[in-house]
Amino acid sequence: MAENNRFTKATWKIMEQLLEVDNLDEALSGSLEIIIRELDSEAGAIWYLDPKTDRLSPVFHVGPADISNISVENGIGLEGVVTKTGKSILVTDPQNDPRFEGSVFEDSGIEAKTMICVPLNNLNDIIGCVQLINKNDGTEYTEEELQLCERMASLAAMTIDEKGLIIPEEEEKEVLISLRDVTKEFPSGDGVLQVLKGINLDIYKNEFVVVLGESGCGKSTMMNIVGGMEALTDGKLLVEEKDFSHPTDADLTEFRRKYIGFIFQSYNLMPNLTAVENVRFVAELVDEPMDSAEAIAKVNLSDRADNYPGQLSGGQQQRVSIARAIVKRPKLILADEPTAALDYTTSIEVLKVVEDIVRDEGTTVMMVTHNPEIAKMADRVVKVRSGKIASIKRNLHPLHAEELVW
Repeated sequence: MAENNRFTKATWKIMEQLLEVDNLDEALSGSLEIIIRELDSEAGAIWYLDPKTDRLSPVFHVGPADISNISVENGIGLEGVVTKTGKSILVTDPQNDPRFEGSVFEDSGIEAKTMICVPLNNLNDIIGCVQLINKNDGTEYTEEELQLCERMASLAAMTIDEKGLIIPEEEEKEVLISLRDVTKEFPSGDGVLQVLKGINLDIYKNEFVVVLGESGCGKSTMMNIVGGMEALTDGKLLVEEKDFSHPTDADLTEFRRKYIGFIFQSYNLMPNLTAVENVRFVAELVDEPMDSAEAIAKVNLSDRADNYPGQLSGGQQQRVSIARAIVKRPKLILADEPTAALDYTTSIEVLKVVEDIVRDEGTTVMMVTHNPEIAKMADRVVKVRSGKIASIKRNLHPLHAEELVW
């Protein structure tokens, strides 16, 4: 009886999420998080079938594995079998189940031990599936838990029918930087403090990715490792498929100088140099920089180019720091809470510049922030919790900076 009551409450939570949240992306990803939490699962995904290509892609997924850039043929692997047949599957021994062969989770950093996969059926077709992987307590999924997952899938399909789910066509993106099983430890008293506990994440070329998480969760440490400012303890860091896990000091200096642009919360401008001189100082560190005046123009500060930082507002100083980051023509810009010290209006101005950099310059931007509203303009949102990747969500329809409200 207690189990039935728990599942009934979980069903109501999912119904509320799907029916009361206007944004379909948030409704679906939120319902997935609810069922993963209720069934104490390690990971899960909502897969959507593209009828043009007959391939499945994960629209939302939760857990430590990054499967953002993966698609599978309909009918192949557990995900494809369920979508092809329209029949639910409960697997208690995936490694010895022939239907599991070809599953994306074989190479994703998760050893699947028990799994549920149920179809997403709308009125006319099977449009994908919902999948859960591994219970955290090590037990197997039950038939009752399979039924709860089927309820969630039915409610999700009904909501998709009602509100419409449009999946933009997206070409497979090229990986810029990969983290594989990355850990980071710091000395703490007589022992060590493990801040990162096995991070798996791909960062793609020409994307805007936002990293969310509570203070102390490890998101800034992860970004520092990506930017060559901290060394990882274990695992691998790959830069354009080359192993950069244990670079020399010279390698790190060259990497930070030519490959990475930084935007800091505190601006870090030199007070005795004008805006354009701050940008030019950085430009002189690389071989083929953008013209400093051009970089200043891209952040709409040409009329303040000869002003010193003390003569500029906080938002203007932050735009100078963005110009300083882009003048090197970096492949990746790392932004650590760039709007934290700014008011709403000024924050939007700064975020509009960041948006233009990604869309017009083709630069990858990875931003760490506490503000979940900013995540709505990202291509992907990565949530970090207790030193692990908690979830990765692809924004199907990213907002423009001026559409954000907080």
